[in-house]
Amino acid sequence: MSDETHGRIRIGILGAANIAPTALIGPAARNPEVEVAALAARDRGRAQEFARKHGIGQVYDSYQALVEAPDLDAVYIPLPNGLHGRWIRAALAAGKHVLCEKPFTADAAEAREIAKLAEASDRVVMEAFHYRYHPLTREAEKILAAGELGKLVRVETALCFPLPKFADIRYNYELAGGALMDAGCYAVHMARTFGGEEPEVISARAKLRDPRIDRAMSAELRFPSGHTGRVLCSMWSSDLVRIGATITGERGSLRLFNPVVPRMGHAMLLRTESGRSLRTFSRRASYDYQLDAFAGAVLRGEPILTTADDAVSNMSVIDDIYQAAGLPLRQPS
Repeated sequence: MSDETHGRIRIGILGAANIAPTALIGPAARNPEVEVAALAARDRGRAQEFARKHGIGQVYDSYQALVEAPDLDAVYIPLPNGLHGRWIRAALAAGKHVLCEKPFTADAAEAREIAKLAEASDRVVMEAFHYRYHPLTREAEKILAAGELGKLVRVETALCFPLPKFADIRYNYELAGGALMDAGCYAVHMARTFGGEEPEVISARAKLRDPRIDRAMSAELRFPSGHTGRVLCSMWSSDLVRIGATITGERGSLRLFNPVVPRMGHAMLLRTESGRSLRTFSRRASYDYQLDAFAGAVLRGEPILTTADDAVSNMSVIDDIYQAAGLPLRQPS
């Protein structure tokens, strides 16, 4: 029997992914409401080694066996992008809650399909945009909602980092890879969050790894209220490391430095007619805040910020950017 009704979530991980210790296993060790109870990977030997290293009690021979396990309440999906939709479907069919790494699906059509399934279920389906739950982002939203910058003029967001290993799955089209999918999903999400509306893609330009895979992407946006935006992302370009957001209004500006990994250092610079302020917030990991929100939603029905419907909107902008850049949409694996 699962522990969900007793105030604790037992969660299983699909895949021995490198992100899992940071995104889930560590936060769960610090959260009394969550237990990482099981793991499945394609290679059982690797799964057993990973489970021993991280204190995970049960190893399953297949993803499907884990998803169907009656003593688990939820599934965490850190698989390659093209596999996300398939295993969200399987988890929902088995009555499991889902925490899925971003990007949510391979394209917007698949995201819409999954959102309908999520709506028809009584399960929590949450996309793992952890930055959204950190006090840095929450405070930025409060400032914008209060109108401290006045009417918005421009929103610029960026996530750039070097990944010169071109054999990495993030460059694999068959697994729904590309810079926009991996790094750009954050930049798009931040632009939507801080822009306050769903944008239209005006233009986009890609730097290519091969004819279908972008190693970098930039796109110009326009929001319904008239302000404009730009998203920039790369896994290999002249912008080696750049993580941030700049929101400019008629009466001031707000800059966020490293909102994506705030535990490794961050800052908020606010300039308004009243003056200038530089602030920092908790160094507690954004993944910890995210897991708090997931547990609250599963155990107490608390609302989440990164819903399946929000994922549809994010994937729609990503699709539009790919089309504007003349590249094919990603496909489910």
